[in-house]
Amino acid sequence: MTPSDVKATLSFSDGSPAMDLPVYKGSVGPDVIDIRKLYAQTGKFTYDPGFLSTASCQSAITYIDGDKGELLYRGYPIEQLATNCDYLETCYLLLNGELPNATQKTEFTGLVTKHTMVNEQMQFFLRGFRRDAHPMAVMTGLVGGLSAFYHDSTDITNPEHREISAIRLIAKMPTLVAMAYKYGIGQPYIYPKNDLSYAANFTRMMFATPCEDYTPNDVVVRALDRIFILHADHEQNASTSTVRLCGSSGTNPFAAIAAGVACLWGPAHGGANEAALNMLEDIQRSGGIEKIGEFIKQVKDKNSGIKLMGFGHRVYKNYDPRAKLMRETCHEVLNALGLQNDPLFKLAMALEKIALEDDYFVSRKLYPNVDFYSGIVQRAIGIPVSLFTAIFALARTVGWIAQLNEMIGDPEYKIGRPRQLFNGSVARDVKPIAQR
Repeated sequence: MTPSDVKATLSFSDGSPAMDLPVYKGSVGPDVIDIRKLYAQTGKFTYDPGFLSTASCQSAITYIDGDKGELLYRGYPIEQLATNCDYLETCYLLLNGELPNATQKTEFTGLVTKHTMVNEQMQFFLRGFRRDAHPMAVMTGLVGGLSAFYHDSTDITNPEHREISAIRLIAKMPTLVAMAYKYGIGQPYIYPKNDLSYAANFTRMMFATPCEDYTPNDVVVRALDRIFILHADHEQNASTSTVRLCGSSGTNPFAAIAAGVACLWGPAHGGANEAALNMLEDIQRSGGIEKIGEFIKQVKDKNSGIKLMGFGHRVYKNYDPRAKLMRETCHEVLNALGLQNDPLFKLAMALEKIALEDDYFVSRKLYPNVDFYSGIVQRAIGIPVSLFTAIFALARTVGWIAQLNEMIGDPEYKIGRPRQLFNGSVARDVKPIAQR
């Protein structure tokens, strides 16, 4: 952290002595006020529900400027990475800080490819779940269970263990997601194939069957690879903060990532693309494009309880840069698969047009976000809605690992311990039961 020449002075109207607080500058973004000595010197905490004004760590991985609609991985704009790099190059960048050269890319890709198989016992573990279990319930169990199968790389303080577990997690997540899907539909598991790319291997494990040859569709592979890149990291969001907090206790990397998977399951976080598609299907069922005006009226009515899912973002107060890229991919996939006239897509585009032109949405900056488009793309590819969040978890795994490694390497890191403003009963005595 770079100290600023500016100091923040905290003064109190009750006559308590004022306190000078150091201010630090990041390389970009807002300055931060260091309040670590606040409690020791004043006996007071800050109050910030949801940590919306609190920097919980220093990080060099991902930077978001919500007002500009900018997303950088290690300084590189997401638009350039999604256009010029594949997912495994992006993984290398997030983990190591620089993009790989040709040799490094070949070595890293080879290393990941060699670890795509999972222990055969995982199949028996999977059979313990009901067939109709939600894939995220299954994924939470499977990822947590990896620490029981790969206990030779569970020491979070050992850099070599962290590196091995990072490769294992990135390599095995597609296999686990595909296994969870196949188990749910009663089809045999498809083993990974080492001569395919990361995304092509995933499509084959998802959609191939043993009874015929399967050739991955290049447009679909490219679309999935882009979905993975766009979701690879997103600064200190809820699931990433969960992974950091969980890892701060010294737990093993697999358990920390399983905690991230569990957090991502929430409809307000990773479940947003699932919610967006469910909303489109609800409108479709109630009359489709003809009824879109009525739906928009309900969205504008605060008392209706109807929300517009897949629009707006907690951080981006501008058009989500990932949404622009996903929109291109969306058109490419639907054209390649001949689904331009799909009623759901037509409905989505009509909804997008209204949101981009209607003053109600424009003034509130409720632009379509990445979840809106990625849900449509995944549906077109043939991925069931219930699996969307599991694919998000697959993509985000590398970001979680990079953040976890960064935290462990930070000499200032401590076990997470948020404080509270207590408003319960003051100390009181237990009365005998007859007097209660």
